[in-house]
Amino acid sequence: MNSSSDANQSGSPSFCLLGSMGYSHSMDTCVLEVVVILFLTVLIIAGNLVVIFVFHCAPLLHHHTTSHFIQTMAYADLLVGVSCLVPSMSLLHYLRGLNEELTCKGFGYMVSVLKSVSMASLACISVDRYIAITRPLSYTTLVTPCRLRVCIVLIWVYSALIFLPSFFRWGKPGYHGDIFKWCALSWKTNPAFSTFIVALLYAPAALTVCFTYGSIFRICRQHTREISQRQARFSPQTEGDKGERGERCEGCPDKRYAMVLFRITSVFYVLWMPYILYFLLESAGLYHHEVASFLTTWLAISNSFCNCLIYSLSNSVFRKGLGRLFSPLFPSCLGCTEAKKAPAPVSLRPDPRCQV
Repeated sequence: MNSSSDANQSGSPSFCLLGSMGYSHSMDTCVLEVVVILFLTVLIIAGNLVVIFVFHCAPLLHHHTTSHFIQTMAYADLLVGVSCLVPSMSLLHYLRGLNEELTCKGFGYMVSVLKSVSMASLACISVDRYIAITRPLSYTTLVTPCRLRVCIVLIWVYSALIFLPSFFRWGKPGYHGDIFKWCALSWKTNPAFSTFIVALLYAPAALTVCFTYGSIFRICRQHTREISQRQARFSPQTEGDKGERGERCEGCPDKRYAMVLFRITSVFYVLWMPYILYFLLESAGLYHHEVASFLTTWLAISNSFCNCLIYSLSNSVFRKGLGRLFSPLFPSCLGCTEAKKAPAPVSLRPDPRCQV
C-alpha cells in the first residue's frame, strides 16, 4: 500500500474505480474502464444515429404521436453517447489541462439531465397510449401537435431544473462523474437531495408507467374476453366470422405497438433499478463500493443503446425503414429480397443478380 501511494504521488497514475479488482497498471491507463466506456460510447452513438435516420426515412413511423417522444429519447441518448467521450478522453490523458471539479460536475449534471429526459419521455409515452385506448374518440382533440411540442419543452426544462441544485453543493446527482478523482472522493451524496430526486423524478415516473400500462393491458384483456364471448354466443356464419376477425384485428397494430413501447420501458427500468437501489443505499450510508458504483452506473447508461435494438427486433415498420436506409450500401441484396417477395412473372427472364 505504501509503495502504491508513493507511486500515486510521484508518477501520478490514473485514478481507477476498478483498481480494487487488482488488474495491472503497466500502461498507466485504467484499461477496464477505458474498454467499457469506449465500447458503450460507440454503441450508443451508432445505435441512436440509426434510430434518428430511420425515423426521418420512414414516414409510417410518424403515424403515432409517440414517435415525437421516441425521437426525443433518441436525441437525448445520442447526447449521452457524445458526453461519454469526456471520461474516455480523460482516462486517455487528453484532458489534463481542464479543471477536474468543473469537468466532473458538468459531466455528471449533463448525463443526469439527459437520462431524466428519457425517463420522463417514457412516462409521457405511457400516458399517451393510455389516453389513446381509454378515450379514442377525443384523442385527436386532447393530443395535438402544439401540446406535444409544449410537453417536450417542459420535459427538457424540468429535467434541467431538478438537478440544478447539485451545482450549489446540495448533493450529488449520480455517479457518472466518478471516473474523475474529485467526483469519487470529494463530491458526496446527500440524503435530502437523493430523496428530493426520488420523490420528484424516479417515483412519479415509475408509478405513472405502472398505472398506465397496467390499465392498458387490463382493458385489452377485457376486450378480448368480450369478443370471445360474443363469438361463442352468436355462432356467426362465414361472413360474421370475417366481421369478427376484422373487429379483433382492428386493434392489433395498436396492441403490437403498445407491446413494443412496454418492452422499451421494461428494459429501461430493469437496467436502471440496480443503479437506483445503489443510489438510495449509498445516500443513506448503508453500502458503498467503488466497483458497484461503476458497474451499476454504466449498466444504466447502456440502456441508451437498447432502444435501437428493441425497435429492430420488434417493429416491422422500423425494420423496413432500416432496410431503406442501408439500401444504397447493399443494392444487390435489396433487389434479391424484393424479388423474393414479388410474384414471379410468367414470361420474363430471371434476374441474373439473384441467381445463386
